[in-house]
Amino acid sequence: MKQIKRILLKLSGEALMGDDSFGINTNIVEEYCKEIKEAAQTGIQIGIVIGGGNIFRGMEGEDKGFDRALGDQMGMLATVINGLALKSMFQSLESPARLFTAIRMEPVGEGYSHIKAIEALQQGEIAIFTAGTGNPYFTTDSAAALRAIEINADVLLKGTRVDGIYTADPEKDPEAKKFEKISFSEAYDKGLKIMDLTAFTLCRENKLPMIVFDMNTKGNLLEIIKGKNPGTYVYP
Repeated sequence: MKQIKRILLKLSGEALMGDDSFGINTNIVEEYCKEIKEAAQTGIQIGIVIGGGNIFRGMEGEDKGFDRALGDQMGMLATVINGLALKSMFQSLESPARLFTAIRMEPVGEGYSHIKAIEALQQGEIAIFTAGTGNPYFTTDSAAALRAIEINADVLLKGTRVDGIYTADPEKDPEAKKFEKISFSEAYDKGLKIMDLTAFTLCRENKLPMIVFDMNTKGNLLEIIKGKNPGTYVYP
């Protein structure tokens, strides 16, 4: 993999819960933001896409009787709440950050533009992308792939609770084996669920590599910045 200068970090909303059953765990948010700040201080430009599953997921809402499009819009707003939590924590850590929203809602956040986002990154600000793609029926995984391509990121990093991609769910199957690296085509053929198919296709067709890693292990993000691979590298 070529030298990393700009990354797109995808964080799930559920990751912000920590051990809580709902909402935002401020200790987890602080730990994540400290890790990201440390990485940014190396000169790496960082964009973040955050999910909203700790507050509301559109697909789950549909199962409970919500209109899917409206449920997805509720999920988009949940990502904005999470984005504001990240921005607030970065401010308290004296790390410059700018919040962008795919749905215009000034003064909560700045309307997304890839040109403005790149300008923010070049100025040393951490760019936080919220409200998904701004459209229903698209996940935040798809938003992460799209934003990564738009800002010309060198790699898409997916921070999870697991330290990479396995042949099966390692939390359920003790015999599951980890892939150190794997191609998009091989992952597709094996039916490995890395991201949703839209996001997966965007990455593969635009030759955007991905690293799936454990965000909860302190120092992992910095290890990736240094060129190491604590997770699984997925290549075009």
